[in-house]
Amino acid sequence: MKAYLFPGQGSQFPGMGKDLFDQSEIAKEMFQVSDEILGFELSTILIEGSKEDLQQTRVTQPAIFLHSVITAKVIGNDFKPDAVAGHSLGEFSALTAAGAIDFESGLKLVSQRAEAMQKACNLSEGRMAAVLGLEDNIVEEICQQTSGVVVAANYNCPGQLVISGSKDAIELACKNLESVGARRALILPVSGAFHSPLMEPARTELANAIDSTNFSAPFCPIYQNTTAMSVKDPIEIKKNLIAQLTSPVMWTQTINAMVESGITDFFEVGPGKVLQGLIRKIAPEVTVSSAEI
Repeated sequence: MKAYLFPGQGSQFPGMGKDLFDQSEIAKEMFQVSDEILGFELSTILIEGSKEDLQQTRVTQPAIFLHSVITAKVIGNDFKPDAVAGHSLGEFSALTAAGAIDFESGLKLVSQRAEAMQKACNLSEGRMAAVLGLEDNIVEEICQQTSGVVVAANYNCPGQLVISGSKDAIELACKNLESVGARRALILPVSGAFHSPLMEPARTELANAIDSTNFSAPFCPIYQNTTAMSVKDPIEIKKNLIAQLTSPVMWTQTINAMVESGITDFFEVGPGKVLQGLIRKIAPEVTVSSAEI
């Protein structure tokens, strides 16, 4: 059995859309449609934009979504997963590729998500930090013992957990984590405290947009970030998607659940190879590769 996985923010790189644009008429059409929907030339940024261009949240999220969804579309009839999953933003790509939402609705939601997250970042000074070399339960305990807002945000793989929260609480938690044996506790270059309670204003704003969007049952199960469980019911999918902005990404748990269900082959759909590296650490017995177009 095989699963297709969709990356999140951080997988972008300059020129990542050039090969798709050059090789596929479908890609060219979808680039043009996306420019019209967004009101700016995302296609140009995907083909020739700088690293700085791609670091703007309002650009980064639609760019990764577009690259991933176009790649799945170009795969065509060979895109027949037994399950899909996406890391954070990638969940929107996975839902679109699996037919739960149409391309235009997916792109609009991703754009609204990016704008809502940026607004929430402007309301509070948040930070995220990668913690390396500690068991998850130890990181969770330190977060609970640290004053202020600080929570586990991304369970990326064994020994790699990202925490999120207010600036002062994150800095204090990093010192505490290193004192109990973390190999590193590294502040990340992101603009806010994603997947934490500080994203509540964005969650509320995005909830209205998700509620007003038509969702269908995907043609295969999706394993969602907030539960790490297989879902096909559109109402359940919506509920989990709304919760995602203030809840942790349960990536380690998701991959383990997929392996337990019988998935043996994983294909990453989109820019970069970040997810492949994480899966090799979570489940070294499975095969992982980039999806070929």
